[in-house]
Amino acid sequence: MALAAFTDDEDDGLMADINMTPLVDVMLVLLIVFMVTIPALRHAVNIELPHASSRQEDTKAAQIEVSIEADGTVLWNGQPVGPAALREKIAAAARGNPLPELHLGADRKAAYESVAQVMSAAYAGGLTRIGFVTEPKR
Repeated sequence: MALAAFTDDEDDGLMADINMTPLVDVMLVLLIVFMVTIPALRHAVNIELPHASSRQEDTKAAQIEVSIEADGTVLWNGQPVGPAALREKIAAAARGNPLPELHLGADRKAAYESVAQVMSAAYAGGLTRIGFVTEPKR
């Protein structure tokens, strides 16, 4: 019995090319998986977006200046008013179209109670657009 040598001059059929069959199989499986899962992942939420128009509005809302002094005096556009007159002026302003903006400014030393009363009267009278006016430090 002769022993064969470990080295053989023949190549035993070795290939230098890459075998593409397993790679193509994996890619086809991934393609099928993605094709099945993509429709399931698509969740649509219907949102009603606001409609914008390019037409410029000609009507501007009036601005009402209400100030509260340190002693609690309420000024309507620079004129002092009492609580009853304030409610009447608010009701008259709320009947306007478009609704006016109430710009509320208060002195630094004014009581919060007087500011809250004016805000409450404005809201009860129908003025819902209230802005606070502040002055920067000098």
